[in-house]
Amino acid sequence: MVKSVNASHILVPNAREAEGIMIRLSKGEDFADLAKRFSRCPSKNKGGNLGWFSKGDMVPEFEKACFDAQKGQIVGPVKTQFGYHVILINDLK
Repeated sequence: MVKSVNASHILVPNAREAEGIMIRLSKGEDFADLAKRFSRCPSKNKGGNLGWFSKGDMVPEFEKACFDAQKGQIVGPVKTQFGYHVILINDLK
């Protein structure tokens, strides 16, 4: 059972921007570079890396997407009250 997740994300204000980032990633662009360029979250300075978190640490929609994913998977767009997230699962434990 997954107890914590290490994830990075790119936060943008609308679904269209998030879908555009998903396309760029599918073509091989670097997640951290895209986070630094486009994310509206302060984590962009670390390539979007949020570090390790457990259940209850994040808003429900974001948390569910992370805990339901596999290591290395890119998930999104995920809508929360903050905007739209494209999420990279770095590791699980």
